[in-house]
Amino acid sequence: MLKILAVCGNGLGSSFACQMTTEAVLREMGVEAKMDHIDISSAAGMDADLIISGKNFEKQFERISLKCPAIFLERLVDKNEIREKLTPVLKDMGVI
Repeated sequence: MLKILAVCGNGLGSSFACQMTTEAVLREMGVEAKMDHIDISSAAGMDADLIISGKNFEKQFERISLKCPAIFLERLVDKNEIREKLTPVLKDMGVI
C-alpha cells in the first residue's frame, strides 16, 4: 500500500489538514494509501513513497536527501491543486 506523508513545520495543524484533504482526493480517485502527518525534521528519517508539503518548505527539503518524490502545494487544503499535482506523480509511480 502506498505510504504518503503530509509534512509541515511542527507536524500538527497544517499537515493534518493537508492529510485530511489529500485522503478525500485519494478516495475520489479510488487510490488506497496510508497517510500520516509529521514535522519536517522527522520526515528525512521516515520511509515514505510520497511527501506532500507546503511550497514554503521546498527550500528546506532541498537540504534533505529524500528517497521519494515530493509535491509542494501553494494551498494545503485545495482539492483541485492536490489532484492536479498528485495525478502525474501517481501515474509515474504506476498507481493509476
